[in-house]
Amino acid sequence: MTLTESLSCDVAIIGAGTAGLAAERAARKAGARTLLIDPEFRGTLCANTGCMPSKLLIAAAHSAHDSRRAPVFGIHPDKVHVDGAAVMRRVREERDRFVEFTCEGFDDLPLDTTVTGRARFTGPGVLELQDGRQIRARAIVIATGSIPMIPPPFRDLGPRILTNETIFELPDLPSNLAVVGGGPIGLELAQAMGRLGVPVTLFDTSDRLGKARGEAVHEALKKAVGRDVTLRLGCETEAGAAEGGIRLRWQGDQQGEAVFSHVLVATGRPPNLDGLDLDRAGLALDDHGTPVFDCGTMQCGDAPVFMAGDSSADRPLLHEASTEGAIAGTNAALFPNVAPGNRSPLFTLTFTDPPLASVGKEPDEGEITGCSDYSDQGRARVEARAEGVMLIHADRQGRLIGADLCCPGAEHLAHLLAWAVQSGATATQLLAMPFYHPTLEEGMKGALRDICRRSNQAEPDSRDIGLPPGA
Repeated sequence: MTLTESLSCDVAIIGAGTAGLAAERAARKAGARTLLIDPEFRGTLCANTGCMPSKLLIAAAHSAHDSRRAPVFGIHPDKVHVDGAAVMRRVREERDRFVEFTCEGFDDLPLDTTVTGRARFTGPGVLELQDGRQIRARAIVIATGSIPMIPPPFRDLGPRILTNETIFELPDLPSNLAVVGGGPIGLELAQAMGRLGVPVTLFDTSDRLGKARGEAVHEALKKAVGRDVTLRLGCETEAGAAEGGIRLRWQGDQQGEAVFSHVLVATGRPPNLDGLDLDRAGLALDDHGTPVFDCGTMQCGDAPVFMAGDSSADRPLLHEASTEGAIAGTNAALFPNVAPGNRSPLFTLTFTDPPLASVGKEPDEGEITGCSDYSDQGRARVEARAEGVMLIHADRQGRLIGADLCCPGAEHLAHLLAWAVQSGATATQLLAMPFYHPTLEEGMKGALRDICRRSNQAEPDSRDIGLPPGA
């Protein structure tokens, strides 16, 4: 085959990350001939620069933090020493193992399914690679992921400007660190670095951190992060080179300037759509140049083109990328017989300590919110981490519709609440379930009882053990 010859398939998938792999599997399962196109096949964003390396850093930070707070239990370890080079080395070594596992999945694909190259549209249903080859497909899935956004003040300042794609390559921990952006990435890495002994200052133009819903939840998050990180909220920043680092000036609710050895820019990850020449695909684009699509079917208008994963800028979460890929791949294979897929309720987690979680929707007027205070919860006090709050939302009949929490164990409690919301459970039904004592799960009871009192439900007295408040 010469380089100018064409390839053809039923479904072409652009991008071999989580969404693209799910789309390819689903399309092939539906009987389609597939081509999976990627310039590198380097594994998923999660394994390379997202979920896994960040959690490795957070795990190290938890270890350091637990050692420092051990005296509250009467345990007095020797002075904690953080070997920054060893911390970062383990992050990379373990990350590379996860990447290797994801890359092994490419070996399981049918022969001639993968195409290495960068694709762009030359017309509806037609792609071209940089080597001149054309790919004609009956349907196309765009699953190109996202890229870090670096605003103009921070561009061209060299390697001391970090993103979540470069910070894990540091040979050692920074001398001090500025984090610009108080979203999930900024919060997780800022608190982790702070607990590893790095002086960290976090800046955000907003007064709100992590898209936290509910004032009580936001205050719990702000208080927790503020113990490990200096917060400069409601501030605009300017950046410039300085001797030995980057000079930041800020003004707004607070003003000042300082030199930092490194600056982590965590101001968002827009869709990675540059170079696709979407204007030639015959698609309607929004003001940001993203194809307009249906989040139920993932279809772009009535075209045989589908979006999936972070490239859609809808729900940039791994489990959503997998779901969207499966929906997009199936619909691409069965086009024009397109149908909505099953989508779970919103479920987000930020791995601060305590974690921040949101499930489902916030209550509308007339709907109900129950509250559980974890500042005196039994198991949390046993573990010397009694803080935070849980809000559970329900409709007028007491059926759960959502939750917001920042409290110990929130990453696990939020799963239970997400499952309850998706299954349509009521507060009464959950209170009828067993609650082992003493556990963090027992703390849910206060919010559930609030909902029962304020709705037309009765508490299941015969089965609710009725442990004392705070148990």
